Amino acid sequence: MSPGNIRRHLASELAAAADAYQVAEVIPHCPECSKPCCRLDPLVLELEWKQIKSFWRLDESRPAFDRRLASGQGPEEIRAGNGLYYVHGKPCPAYDQAGRSCQVYGQALKPVGCSDFPVYENEGAVIADLRCEAVDRAALTAWMARALGPEFRIVDSADEEFPFLVTLSVKRKKLPGERTGKTPAKTRRT
Repeated sequence: MSPGNIRRHLASELAAAADAYQVAEVIPHCPECSKPCCRLDPLVLELEWKQIKSFWRLDESRPAFDRRLASGQGPEEIRAGNGLYYVHGKPCPAYDQAGRSCQVYGQALKPVGCSDFPVYENEGAVIADLRCEAVDRAALTAWMARALGPEFRIVDSADEEFPFLVTLSVKRKKLPGERTGKTPAKTRRT
């Protein structure tokens, strides 16, 4: 297998392990969470127009909404940028606060960021957002190690600027008797 295929295969394995961790450990905790991410207090949600239109039950066109938003007449929690919309500071309208659940869970309309948060594969590593109270850094590291097998080790490191973001990188363990690829220094004869 070529190095590129190996990296793609490993990224796929990491994504599957991250998804499995979320299903087993994170999602069951959501209904009892003390600070649901859907409230959008510390988090920003990235949405497309069809999600904005549906969640806020808008009947106007996108250009009309954008003009209203730019003039300060739109929902104060929404900001436009780069062709997307960013929502922060108020609960997501798809979040049922009484039932403590997402009304679009399992639907195509559910934002990608909601599906990925708080553990996801990114460029050959797993990112964990520790702002989610359901994420246990040590348990996640152990989960990843079990999922990938004994030939790999997991190295985790926190982002310097945002220490709640932890990257779990995968390193292949050196097998007994395996050479490092470095050539030994020549001995000097006198």
